[in-house]
Amino acid sequence: MIIIDGKMVASKIKENIAAEVKTLKQKTGKTPGLAVVLVGNDPASAVYVRNKNKTCENLGFHSFENILPADTSESKLLGLIHELNIDDRVNGILVQLPLPDQISSNKILEAINPKKDVDGFHLENVGRLVTGNATFKPCTPEGIIQLLDHYEVNIEGKHAVILGRSNIVGKPISLLLLERNATVTICHSKTQNLSAITKSADILIAAIGKPNFVTEDMIKDNTIIIDVGINRVDNKLIGDVDYQSVSKKASLITPVPGGVGPMTIAILMANTLQSFKNLCD
Repeated sequence: MIIIDGKMVASKIKENIAAEVKTLKQKTGKTPGLAVVLVGNDPASAVYVRNKNKTCENLGFHSFENILPADTSESKLLGLIHELNIDDRVNGILVQLPLPDQISSNKILEAINPKKDVDGFHLENVGRLVTGNATFKPCTPEGIIQLLDHYEVNIEGKHAVILGRSNIVGKPISLLLLERNATVTICHSKTQNLSAITKSADILIAAIGKPNFVTEDMIKDNTIIIDVGINRVDNKLIGDVDYQSVSKKASLITPVPGGVGPMTIAILMANTLQSFKNLCD
């Protein structure tokens, strides 16, 4: 059994980005800029935003942090998005989800300029992903693909089973796997005979937000396990997969933390660099 080292793979991606940023700065005199918007004071989101700012600094990016109070109105947030859309220093705009109840996430995501939508959530970018012409691939799904590539997993012809159908992970990872000629099954809360399906998986991706949901009796020997779940239980971070039992049967497995998580920020930075290059052309 091989433990997939997301920190190491993400570190290599970031090294390449830093080198390219340096070269582009010498050529153009400019550097990529990422604007992060956080509404409210959710502690997990605040940590995530801090990590993004630190990564920007390490890679030579400009970082624009916008922290707004929890009672911010939808119109005020739309006004900020408009300002960031027209700011030439900003190449990527990321709005931290979830947003407070008074703000429509869909309305905000649709207001972001698709050319600066480095999360890949704008309807235009979702449509491009569906048709195989993605400008920006969503960060966590693309991070998963790059992990599989790094560990030389041949995706073609494999049966990939995805637990969860969210717009952030489940649906887009299914499209990226289809693009690589996997046979894909998406399971969700209404799926019947779940264990029969998961036992047929060559690659199992868990993204449902239920701690230790996947147990060893749900998988066959030598399954590749990608655990996207991040659940805080008794002050510890654990995944959607019961790591102790499942790791006995898996051929490759991602730990939590240190598996998929570091890849999400690395791909966000790669998308921001790509946006910078697109806007420079």
